Amino acid sequence: MLKFISGYVRGGMLLLLATLPVAAALPKVKLEPVFPALTLNRPVWMSEAPDGSGRFFIVEQDGRIVIVPNGSDGAAPLEFFNITDRKPHQGNEEGLLSLAFHPQFKTNGLFYVYYTQHDPRRSIVSEFKVSATDSNRADLASERVLLEIPEPYENHNGGEVAFGPDGYFYISLGDGGAGGDPHNNAQNCASLLGKFLRIDVNSRSYVGRDHHELAYGIPSDNPLVNEPTQYGVRHEIWAYGMRNAWRYSWDRQTGMLWAGDVGQDLWEEVDIIVKGGNYGWNVREGLHHFKPGPEGAQYIDPVIEYPHNPNLLPGSKYPNHGIGLSITGGYVYRGQKYPALDGVYVYADFALGTISGLRYADGHMTEYGTLLEQPKNIASFAEDNAGELYVLAFDGKVYAVTVPGQ
Repeated sequence: MLKFISGYVRGGMLLLLATLPVAAALPKVKLEPVFPALTLNRPVWMSEAPDGSGRFFIVEQDGRIVIVPNGSDGAAPLEFFNITDRKPHQGNEEGLLSLAFHPQFKTNGLFYVYYTQHDPRRSIVSEFKVSATDSNRADLASERVLLEIPEPYENHNGGEVAFGPDGYFYISLGDGGAGGDPHNNAQNCASLLGKFLRIDVNSRSYVGRDHHELAYGIPSDNPLVNEPTQYGVRHEIWAYGMRNAWRYSWDRQTGMLWAGDVGQDLWEEVDIIVKGGNYGWNVREGLHHFKPGPEGAQYIDPVIEYPHNPNLLPGSKYPNHGIGLSITGGYVYRGQKYPALDGVYVYADFALGTISGLRYADGHMTEYGTLLEQPKNIASFAEDNAGELYVLAFDGKVYAVTVPGQ
């Protein structure tokens, strides 16, 4: 909000203090249970179908998606999708990790998932279609694999898929795992790991000397499309230098793409992802040197960072943030129920459960703080079609993010 202070006279001089922007104070929030009769197994994603049906689709890491009607108690979930027999969840960070509905889902029934597989270990991004005879069931036989990405280790999968405001399909991929990105994937643009990808699921592109067809198109305005292919540069890349971007989202009002990038041993960070951006990993962790990098390389600073160790807080750029161990990216709140929360980017720490928030304007952060301290492991935030926020916790429950008194 803007606070206007009228001019006044001191010693004959008119002092005008009438145009100073003052950010509204960050509100405290509370978690209120929804679907009280529903208990889930490691819920990691939730989306409301964009078809006016009021159905929430909730992803379980072991390989299931269940449907729960909005406003219900969750006592009778419907099983929409089940690939548990493929055993996607073997490593702690592997599994069925997210779901995205095609923008024309209401008419074409298409949706997309990210999941992991083994022998060989790989990440898979696939398109599926809803059953022709039952709108509450997926047709598993309709699978069309878009991408299979080899994974060297079982951790740092990223694993979110989503359609952006531009209609293109975005994929976040971690650096492939192990400590320190030993294969230097995040800074190597011949690798898809440690990247944000941007593709077109509605078209096809032809690449390589053999002019082979991809299962998707590459948008002509992607940042690396004019880079020579003889060096193996992947034209799908939108941004790079990510360690393990765990949950990203677009601000409905500004269109900015926000992400929480999980740190190594010392720092967690929040980033705004831009076209062609290099976010520094594994040369930097947050704002800090991690290992030697190319002379003169330019990296995009995080919006905010926070440390694992409280001893690092006094000398940090954000000494009042508090500590954590593993960031869970969230959303900029644009719902209608809680005006005090409008414009606040809400995120959490998975390990400690702390929910934090920040405001951002004119290219920089204006305010940050703790919104709630609580012990639940927050695996993901969710947003319904009205812009209201939810939390998925590893106690198997779904919670609405509320502001007491509003």
